[in-house]
Amino acid sequence: MRRSSFVPWLIAGLLAVVAGRSLVSGAHGDAGAPGSVAQAKVVRVVDGDTIIARLAGGRVERVRLIGMDTPESVKPGVPVQCFALRASAATKHLLTGRRVKLVQDVEARDRYGRLLAYVYREPDGLFVNEELVRRGLARPYPFAPNTRFAGPIARLAGAARTAGRGLWSAC
Repeated sequence: MRRSSFVPWLIAGLLAVVAGRSLVSGAHGDAGAPGSVAQAKVVRVVDGDTIIARLAGGRVERVRLIGMDTPESVKPGVPVQCFALRASAATKHLLTGRRVKLVQDVEARDRYGRLLAYVYREPDGLFVNEELVRRGLARPYPFAPNTRFAGPIARLAGAARTAGRGLWSAC
């Protein structure tokens, strides 16, 4: 009897994989499956590359912007780094209280359990990950396998560095 009760769960799991959905993503289609897209509202900006967002289903997630890295401003045991406060302020200005679209790459979460996403501000569609790099407030951080935008982000960083924008002028 035990074996027969396992079969429906196995079939449901296989169907979810084939359909490209994650069983842990939630009943409302919230972000969680690699490659998924979710609508959210930014509740708080933690620092230049991490935000707290409330997903459409109501779940609150810590979200790490992928493909780029800003200097540390709140990491325990690490002093505030050069340009960290400006990067954090820029992210706050761009995203606090705003609606966003979160687009995932290959891996859904990092080792700290944060949701990994490319963040697009709504309704104007500003690609925030790239904007921070363009302004010289973030460096490229290609972390395989989440490298969908590694090339464009590297080119934007090169242009920011050549122009001496942001952290490239002072750090």
